[in-house]
Amino acid sequence: MPRGPQPGSVPKLTAEQKAKRRGVLGRLFKYIGANYWLHLIVVVIGIFTAVICNAKGTAFMQTLIDSYIVPMLKSGSTDFGPLAAAIRELIVYYALGAIAIFVYNYTMIFVGQGTLRSLRDDMFEKMEDLPIRYFDTHPHGDVMSIYTNDIDTMRQMISQSFPQILNSAITIVTVFTYMVLTSWPLTIVTIIMIALITFTTAAVAGRSGSYFRKQQKALGAVNGNIEEIMKGQKVVKVFCHEDEVMEKFNELNEELYNNAYKANRLANCIGPVNMQMGNISYLACAVVGGVLAINGWTGLTLGGLAAFLQFNRAFNMPVNQISQQFQSIVLAMAGAERVFDLIDEKPEADEGYVMLVNAKEENGEIVECEERTGMWAWKHYHKAEGTTTYVKLTGDIVFDDVDFSYNPDKPVLHNIKLFATPGQKIAFVGATGAGKTTITNLINRFYDIADGKIRYDGININKIKKADLRKSLGIVLQDTHLFTGTIADNIRYGKLDATDEEVVAAAKLANADSFIHRLPQGYDTVITGDGGNLSQGQRQLLAIARAAIADPPVLILDEATSSIDTRTEKIVQDGMDKLMHGRTTFVIAHRLSTIRNSDCIMVLDQGRIIERGSHEELIGEGGKYYQLYTGKIQNA
Repeated sequence: MPRGPQPGSVPKLTAEQKAKRRGVLGRLFKYIGANYWLHLIVVVIGIFTAVICNAKGTAFMQTLIDSYIVPMLKSGSTDFGPLAAAIRELIVYYALGAIAIFVYNYTMIFVGQGTLRSLRDDMFEKMEDLPIRYFDTHPHGDVMSIYTNDIDTMRQMISQSFPQILNSAITIVTVFTYMVLTSWPLTIVTIIMIALITFTTAAVAGRSGSYFRKQQKALGAVNGNIEEIMKGQKVVKVFCHEDEVMEKFNELNEELYNNAYKANRLANCIGPVNMQMGNISYLACAVVGGVLAINGWTGLTLGGLAAFLQFNRAFNMPVNQISQQFQSIVLAMAGAERVFDLIDEKPEADEGYVMLVNAKEENGEIVECEERTGMWAWKHYHKAEGTTTYVKLTGDIVFDDVDFSYNPDKPVLHNIKLFATPGQKIAFVGATGAGKTTITNLINRFYDIADGKIRYDGININKIKKADLRKSLGIVLQDTHLFTGTIADNIRYGKLDATDEEVVAAAKLANADSFIHRLPQGYDTVITGDGGNLSQGQRQLLAIARAAIADPPVLILDEATSSIDTRTEKIVQDGMDKLMHGRTTFVIAHRLSTIRNSDCIMVLDQGRIIERGSHEELIGEGGKYYQLYTGKIQNA
């Protein structure tokens, strides 16, 4: 297939697309007007003042010629006093107009940046409310493109296009009034040309709009691909896939090029075409006006003709400016659609009403308290009876015939039954894709089950507020994520109000204290780039310390020691055992030596629990676990 854009008709916007664009524009105006209506009044007054002052200067051309130059030429007078006084008055008008331009531009920048700040705040707030499923199905680079590229297109529209269009609209009305008062025949000539310009602009802008939306979508795809390849650059080079990566990027880049070319090839023609049509309008008014002025028809004077030609330029200029802003507006509307699509995403549903609270025992009863005592309770308000009950959080978790699927057509878990009593260590083993991590995702309610029930201390987890549920769970994931900040800040992420002593204690529990002290600034060492200045094992030790400082009653360890060498594993295992003591713990591990002391080991295969028992029991059975542990198949 030949490269580059192919010939063919340009699709027009459908009625639904036009309605959506109007809705997007209306929402954007609401964002601006809700917080900055007073500033917008200042902008309108400033623009109106600037336009009137400039129009006053243009109208002065007729007075200059008819009232000063022509009479002085006829009389031979050399008294320039009256003319100088008129010029001083004109200077005042121009100075006032310059001040008005500065004020409204300065104000509009404040309005534009403030509106974008509000949009970013709303996007980020919505993003924090979205379910994990959204981030599993949307490339991170594409989401980042909404925050950067799409928001930037709106910045140009709000800060530049909107005030320019408003300025142009007021200019058109003002200048048109002066034109009619100066010469109605020439006004008709001007309007005919303006009608042609407007028709051309509307037709081109409407046809290029669909490609601008495709351009923004393709730009997001390119950004997503770049981010993915940057993160996986080592893998690309190890497997020598540079050519394949380049081919994929070229494919996405080609799509971006095609859409950008088709969008801009039409939009960029608007300005030059309209400018030439404006020149034709000027020439037509000059010819017709010359005939009228020479013959004295319709009362048009030489000064009136000179002023009208200036008005013609002043009238065509804002029309051209509006047409030139259409590209920016159409592009911004495409970006705004993506911004509002993110804001309109359905947030994570949470119908829970059972809350987690600090508690203590008084006279044999559980009571709620403000301070952290190390004891938690589930607070259940019974609306019908108007009473509140408290259930002590112990970490008793039960799966009862749980089914789950990420996609309806592909079940992942089938009839999962398990229970974990307080303080037990439950381990999951099995091949990749067997469903081990999915089980822990369901405990967190990152996803909701399709059938069955999950109970936490006897309470259906659907009744527990998600934030409170997750607050009771400590998690150490296989892929450790660290934030920009100090070592201490990253450990304290598990408990934001933790003291320095608690941070050190958690690090010692995870056996991270020794390597931290060897760092240049110790606990004040700054981590950048997701911990790129630390080894994978060190990063995982910090994740374990982060879970330790949270001191949760239930722990989920998803390949928590997978990136730690055998020698370090022995050191960490002691800290892990201390961390797990007295807590219900779910462990996912491929390194089976780390789960030998588990109370119960469950073997999963294709979403089903096929074996369960202690290490010794499963070895004695000689089944799947025996094969995984020994690498042998026991003879029947």
